[in-house]
Amino acid sequence: MSYRGRFAPSPTGPLHFGSLVAAVASWLDARAAGGSWLVRMEDVDTPRTVPGAADGILRSLEALGLEWDEEVAWQSRRTALYEAALDALRGQGAVYRCRCSRKEIADSALRGIEGAVYPGTCRHLVLPAAERCAERFAVEEGILSFDDRLQGTVRQDVARDVGDFVLVRRTGVHGYQLAVVVDDAQQRVSDVVRGADLLASTPRQILLQRALALPTPRYLHVPVATDARGEKLSKQGLAPAVDASAAGSLLHAALAFLGQPRPQSSIAREILAEAARTWDPARIPRERGQRAPAALAREAPGES
Repeated sequence: MSYRGRFAPSPTGPLHFGSLVAAVASWLDARAAGGSWLVRMEDVDTPRTVPGAADGILRSLEALGLEWDEEVAWQSRRTALYEAALDALRGQGAVYRCRCSRKEIADSALRGIEGAVYPGTCRHLVLPAAERCAERFAVEEGILSFDDRLQGTVRQDVARDVGDFVLVRRTGVHGYQLAVVVDDAQQRVSDVVRGADLLASTPRQILLQRALALPTPRYLHVPVATDARGEKLSKQGLAPAVDASAAGSLLHAALAFLGQPRPQSSIAREILAEAARTWDPARIPRERGQRAPAALAREAPGES
């Protein structure tokens, strides 16, 4: 398979420095390999989508010289694909309906790598068809391992560390894990370059890929940008939007964050062209998180 990478932001706010780092890393990895770079808007969770955010993200990418190669994909227009995958999993008996609330799960479950581990309360129940339920993937016990291009060998016991995870919520919204697996396969993505905050999700995605007989891409998880408190920059945390009019300095900051050589030019397209020629993933710090420049994380002077 020829190289096909992607950047998949959620339009819940403007592009911030943490998202920019992920976009730059995935763009450079694709261009250095002579491959294609796609953009996908992960707007399947429509209640969280902020009006105008998607257009703002796309305009920022264009202003920074991060051009994509195919039409932008929108998860909100792909629900039929997710439902077809769900039907395939249902046919295997790999999915079951769950009526547990978040509070019930939190009260009865052990803590895992991302909160409460679902204890399988509904796994063997036959629930009325009229009852509004979520649907969960039944995880088999055992260690799953994969090799990340930066983080090395990653091992996880999904049953113990996460439990049976949600594929579709009680509201009918398809879950992230299902949507991203279906999208990557449908778009023939060969390489996923993204933030290390999603490293723990990768074993779940590989389980779904195997269950659906889909290919597993190569993965490269770069450090996430954090503030002075060590918290990930995020739209929910009101991370400041990047100012695309300062494209040159933003790209220089992103490259420095990724451990790459500093290009001589201050012009966005020239910076990216030189950075693609010198791109070396081995230079990227292996930390899962790394502090962003204070000016791009909205930190007060002297904050530490």
